[in-house]
Amino acid sequence: MPSIKVLNMQGASVGEMQLKDEIFAVEPNTAAMHLVVRSILANKRQGTQSALTRGMVRGGGRKIYRQKGTGNARHHGNRAPQFAHGGVVFAPQPRDYVVNVPKKVRRLAMKSALSEKFNAGEIIVVDQIKFEEVKTKYAARMLKALDAEKRALLVLEGRDESIIRATKNIELLDDCYVNTLNVYDILRANKLIVTRAAMENIQEVYA
Repeated sequence: MPSIKVLNMQGASVGEMQLKDEIFAVEPNTAAMHLVVRSILANKRQGTQSALTRGMVRGGGRKIYRQKGTGNARHHGNRAPQFAHGGVVFAPQPRDYVVNVPKKVRRLAMKSALSEKFNAGEIIVVDQIKFEEVKTKYAARMLKALDAEKRALLVLEGRDESIIRATKNIELLDDCYVNTLNVYDILRANKLIVTRAAMENIQEVYA
């Protein structure tokens, strides 16, 4: 059973925490992670793009010139794609980009992402996060002490307004909760900063 150091906000070790093999010691499955990331990104698309085909463009009902004798190509109306103000060939229409992923694959991808981060030494468990004042400088000071000044993901047990307000102006830091944690955010971050309470919840949910 793997273990990880628990740090305080100053970066000093205050103990150890046991991690479960079925979450943090699995063989990372790249295909599952790729499918889930593709699904997350696809589901973010609005799918509202729209253009008019030649059948949707207003006008163009009259034949523009006679069929024979002009030396020009045969045309009916002037709303065909080759004309200005004509319709679009294979025009994009509103559609749903959702990619459905089975629950088992989603769980495997989450465990794979967490195991990959643990193997790379990119998970930091913090005993608790409590700032003296709700100010960005205290959050920045904590990140510097934890050596997480590049892109990081802060995982909380639940919504904490003081932490959210103190960290929202830090460009490379994202916040999430145990119930909103996803594979894309995990893989995107250089460091994963998880509170002890959040880590216990993660293990309870995914074990």
